[in-house]
Amino acid sequence: MRARFIPVILFFLLLFTLVNGYIGWNGWVYLSALFGLEHALPYGIIVGVLSFAWLIGRFGQHSVAPIRQIAYALKSIGSYWFAVMEYGLIILPVADLIVWLLTLMSVAYKTAVVSVGTVTFVLLASILIRGAWNAWTPIVRKYELTVAKQAGPLKKLRIGVASDIHLGTVVGNKHLGRLVRHMEEMKPDLILLPGDVIDDSIDPFIRRNMAATMKNLKAPLGVYAVLGNHEYIGGHIKEYIAAMNAVGIRVLLDENVLVQDSFYIVGRKDLAARHSDPEGRLPIGELISDLDRTRPLIMMDHQPSDLEQAAANGIDLSLSGHTHRGQMAPNHLITRRIFELDWGYKLKGSLHAIVSSGFGSWGPPIRIGSRSEIIQVDLTFNP
Repeated sequence: MRARFIPVILFFLLLFTLVNGYIGWNGWVYLSALFGLEHALPYGIIVGVLSFAWLIGRFGQHSVAPIRQIAYALKSIGSYWFAVMEYGLIILPVADLIVWLLTLMSVAYKTAVVSVGTVTFVLLASILIRGAWNAWTPIVRKYELTVAKQAGPLKKLRIGVASDIHLGTVVGNKHLGRLVRHMEEMKPDLILLPGDVIDDSIDPFIRRNMAATMKNLKAPLGVYAVLGNHEYIGGHIKEYIAAMNAVGIRVLLDENVLVQDSFYIVGRKDLAARHSDPEGRLPIGELISDLDRTRPLIMMDHQPSDLEQAAANGIDLSLSGHTHRGQMAPNHLITRRIFELDWGYKLKGSLHAIVSSGFGSWGPPIRIGSRSEIIQVDLTFNP
């Protein structure tokens, strides 16, 4: 089975090398023209390390302590390099075309390279700086919604939602602390975490004691989470659930909770459970078959892939993430085609569906065309 993937892996590595070679070549042409550099080897080594830093860090993060710290640093550096790759691949062909056109207009080659290269460098740097600010400066998006059901004695309910935190080597306690502060200011009655709380490995979460920061997430009606695809990718589901339980956060695995005899929280396993969990995951209809549907049903489903069934089965509020809204434009054009709702709000029948762009980031902590966000949902129950 693994042998079948060898050609795919080799093709990916070849493509990866060609893309980085193209970016590196452009960088060398610009720097050599600007500074008169002649020896390309040191530059080539630097670009090679940057290009493969994430992969090296990924494989080294479970090593002994000194190597592990180097691996963490490489993975963080390599994460930013992914953004350089994407935007370099978008901008550089245009820059190369402009240089060629300028030379056809009798502009000296060196002059064309330096002038266009400088503009390209400033543009790329500006994208990365703005993107980092978008990623590390969360905003609170507010939705005021009405559910046409009675919720026991409750007339209103404020929910704080944070999806896709992606705690790991890049997103850590500092950014998590921002989430805690925003939740304290919001004062929600209930906090919900719709998946991908951790990134691809639980190791940084444990070693950096991020659970101690998570413990500060508090709400009168509790804090609940569901699994995302990245918890399954990491493969340490039991350890993760135990760590969350230890700080008072309940992870729902195709489970329902009746809160204060007023409303239900429905927690679905991620779509990845179909092939990563021996028990799979339940259809929505089966999951809520025994519930009193005259009460409000609030569902967390990490991927917004089942809105049709959510609406058909009487779910009142669906909360998802996963898409990151593409995280870096123009990737949102892809997520928009994959999902019926890839970001924001949609009313589908009586279903209020909300998809968050997420609080953290995967890969580069860069967001263009999206923001790190926390969702505040103010529900009014009006039967």
